[in-house]
Amino acid sequence: MTEAIHCIGCGAEIQTEIPGKLGYTPNGALEKGLESGEVYCQRCFRLRHYNDIQDVHLTDDDFLRLLNSLGQEEALIVNVVDIFDFNGSLIPGLHRFVGNNPVLLVGNKVDILPKSLKKSKMKQWMVERAHEAGLRPVDVLLTSAKKASEMEDLLAMIEKYREGRNVYVVGVTNVGKSTLINQIIKQTAGVQDLITTSQFPGTTLDKIEIPLDDGHFLIDTPGIIHRHQMAHYLGKKDLRIIAPTKEIKPKIYQLNAGQTLFLGGLARFDFIQGDKSSFIAYVSNDIEPHRTKLENADAFYAKHVGGLIQPPRVDEVADFPELIRFEFSIKEKTDIVFAGLGWITVTSPGVVAGWAPKGVDVIRRKALI
Repeated sequence: MTEAIHCIGCGAEIQTEIPGKLGYTPNGALEKGLESGEVYCQRCFRLRHYNDIQDVHLTDDDFLRLLNSLGQEEALIVNVVDIFDFNGSLIPGLHRFVGNNPVLLVGNKVDILPKSLKKSKMKQWMVERAHEAGLRPVDVLLTSAKKASEMEDLLAMIEKYREGRNVYVVGVTNVGKSTLINQIIKQTAGVQDLITTSQFPGTTLDKIEIPLDDGHFLIDTPGIIHRHQMAHYLGKKDLRIIAPTKEIKPKIYQLNAGQTLFLGGLARFDFIQGDKSSFIAYVSNDIEPHRTKLENADAFYAKHVGGLIQPPRVDEVADFPELIRFEFSIKEKTDIVFAGLGWITVTSPGVVAGWAPKGVDVIRRKALI
């Protein structure tokens, strides 16, 4: 029996029989890869050279199996979340799967938040939100996977808490986990871009084991699909627009009751009742909010979605889910969060509503900033 060959990009077992299935690569590409010593599946090859993502079908059962395995051995669990999409990037029920293993909570993409935000406040805020979700992390670290200099702090913290055990790095799709792992590999082994990275969901498709000095491993796991993220309803071009890559610039609006803000054509915010006050939108700099009267909002959306208000772009409007309404009565400074898109900070008491595509969460939380 021949030994299995694994893709050095995503870790999947290479197969040449079924295109579209995990680990597929054409025979000719496999032969070239074996000659060069670098075997990629077709999906990782296209991602690496053309930044072109190809869907591969993984089931929810696969992810459940992965989560269940986390509590089977003694290990340190490093849970990477996207600070910009904190609620959308928490793994539902993670605390039930990890057993007695310690969890280190790592907030990635800290460079995207306004520089005025104090890190100490952000860490305390993350601890409070984690506790609300049932998670009791042993520590919290803020980082940017883009910055190699920050990996030393992460590695030092991993070393502090792993106590001679394996380390599992887990996160939902799109939190920058593979970029983080790549930086760790550069720091520890000098190997560049061993793991494929992308801004599209679901790049790492099987576990990748990175050897540590004492014979244990740092294990990168597949991104767990969180069904309530905006990313799952958008095409490639629109994904690039909604995912911020540099510091977001807050947009401040003075609204009267009876006014609506559209965040492109992806979400809607209604100010229903209250005194005139400030509302602050924290979304990608590439998203253009539009203001209109609440009474005209339905007609405005129907007429302009895909055109004046986009994303979604006009050729993707037909497949885009309808917007669903969530109403909130606000008593104190509060964020209304559109999972995977950003949030609007409500600064004064009143009644508001948030709308998002069917299947995407809109929640309220204590104001982050």
